[in-house]
Amino acid sequence: MGQTHLRALEGSTDVAVVSVAEPVEALRDDVESAFGAKGFSSLADMLDAGGIDGALIVTPSDSHVDVIGKVAEAGLPILCEKPCGISPDDTRHAQTIVETAGVALQIAYWRRFVPELQTLRERIANGDFGEVLSVSCLQWDGEPPATTFRARSGGIFVDMGVHEFDQARWLIGGDFTHSLALAAPSGVALEDGFDPDSAQVLASLSGGAVVLVSLGRHYAGGDMASVEVFGTRDHVLLEFLKPEDGEREQLEALRRQASAFAEYATGGACRGATVGDAIAALEAATAAKAQTSTSR
Repeated sequence: MGQTHLRALEGSTDVAVVSVAEPVEALRDDVESAFGAKGFSSLADMLDAGGIDGALIVTPSDSHVDVIGKVAEAGLPILCEKPCGISPDDTRHAQTIVETAGVALQIAYWRRFVPELQTLRERIANGDFGEVLSVSCLQWDGEPPATTFRARSGGIFVDMGVHEFDQARWLIGGDFTHSLALAAPSGVALEDGFDPDSAQVLASLSGGAVVLVSLGRHYAGGDMASVEVFGTRDHVLLEFLKPEDGEREQLEALRRQASAFAEYATGGACRGATVGDAIAALEAATAAKAQTSTSR
């Protein structure tokens, strides 16, 4: 994901990546040669060198809070990759850290910067759909990630599902009240349980809408994501991430997200996901995971 951010920010006129902390020497050399950023073998060395206005955290999910603590101590505003830890308590700890340090923290839910989804949100808010009855959020990856990644990601509901939970709340408004989660029997056994290759969640929002979240790690051709909304007045299906388009939509959204973060970091309003949004998404993910977390 760090490489993806670097590719996205190459085209930015608002944000420049000037320093990267990467402990793996070969990767650090690749970043320096390909993107022109100064490589450091540790976060401490990068922070000591200075010359940066903010930090983008793209480390394993279970290390987010520790890194947030070190960056906040340096007084830098932070854009942290989702999910900001792997539990709601992790994110609450991060919230305490940044509030104590007096630094800004935005969570990198890039879907909020996809123009199609922004327009959909505006249409829903304007009443174009009437009463929203059902929202279906699908995310299927082309292939499963490495087991070493899965072991630190929090599992499918935390790694993938938080995108859909955040997206549904952002689009419709309200909070999750009830959920039912089911997982496929195929997957990977980890030390802390079983991580399925596919899972489905049926949930309700406080405003009355029913949300279907479909997650999977086997989609022929590449990664996909879509959202479908049914209302009393209208219906729409948006396939905003398609294998044939590659990562184009994501890169453009990441670039817009970084620009919005730059505004926030310099005293503007937060147009991205807040810490509270991250907590809500992780609460929904944790509830779903608890219903399916059995060892196989």
